[in-house]
Amino acid sequence: MSEESGPYCETPPAESPERAEGPPYAECVLCRKPTEYAESVKGITLCPVCEWQEAQRTACSG
Repeated sequence: MSEESGPYCETPPAESPERAEGPPYAECVLCRKPTEYAESVKGITLCPVCEWQEAQRTACSG
């Protein structure tokens, strides 16, 4: 591992849908709380908390 890359794996940023400007918001598929995404967004939508937890689960573990 080079000095420049640091201790973490390099991963490309995840593609995420555009944030909604206002209600109605889509439900989180895990906890059913409102997300930051519009109801019209296709695919899996997660609230900020579940999104962060999912990122932690999929992050490099070393």
